[in-house]
Amino acid sequence: MTNPALPDLPTPAPTLRAAMWMAGAIMSFLSMAVAGRALASELDTFEIMTYRSLTGVIIMFVVITLTGKWHRITTHRLGLHVLRNVAHFTGQNLWFFAITMIPLAQVFALEFTSPIWVLVLSPIFLAEKMTRRRALAALIGFSGILLITRPGAQTLSPGLIAAALCAICFAGTIISTKRLTRDVPTICILFWLTVMQAVLGLVTGGLDMDFAVPSLELLPWAVLVGLAGLFAHFCVTTALSIAPATLVAPMDFVRLPSAAILGLLVYNEALDPFVLIGAAIIFGANYANIRGEQRA
Repeated sequence: MTNPALPDLPTPAPTLRAAMWMAGAIMSFLSMAVAGRALASELDTFEIMTYRSLTGVIIMFVVITLTGKWHRITTHRLGLHVLRNVAHFTGQNLWFFAITMIPLAQVFALEFTSPIWVLVLSPIFLAEKMTRRRALAALIGFSGILLITRPGAQTLSPGLIAAALCAICFAGTIISTKRLTRDVPTICILFWLTVMQAVLGLVTGGLDMDFAVPSLELLPWAVLVGLAGLFAHFCVTTALSIAPATLVAPMDFVRLPSAAILGLLVYNEALDPFVLIGAAIIFGANYANIRGEQRA
């Protein structure tokens, strides 16, 4: 009920609301990186993923129960759910490994190549046409990758390789998600995401018969990894539902300088101009392609 003594406050413009959701996503991604580094002192990546997914399972069960949406959880396209979650589980493990090996800015910069890999793989898996514009965007994006990794000028470390491979895995996740969203509700996709990845984490984390439990000191970090992961994806999805991708994409790019500043202040990681320039090239290629797709 409106209080007549108070003036009505204007509703924030869609762009501002989308920016607020993307700010939440950026904070969540950065929080997940910090939590992952903290947990790496006691847990391997499989164990980190297990606790991340178990936290997500609890949240999803509570949300679905409170909203009464269990009828929307089905086994339709279960095989595609499996493929999607294996790709995401692999990519997320590589991401957690990479953030402990190389500067955060490098990890986030290489992660931004996922849309470039989607352009390359979509003609194969989604039967989408490889247009001249998409091919040019992919070539420009790969030039940015070369600038970040600089083969020959620096050693291709396991961390760099892991970050590059995680982007390909995330591209597979994007492609399979695009196919699933044609006839599967989002809440069903998120449910199988958390459940399947919890199972994968328990299996892979227990292969050495020595599944570690985080100490009481690190337990809050384990919970934060799960909360941040789910909230980040929710924020991005909400932002995209409010504003077009041409507005959301530049907001998402703020993750890179934010990661670079975080790495400098918290971990004393030097700012590498090649990483920032290469990431800007990758972003430019992605953004130009999105603009072209919307005009078409």
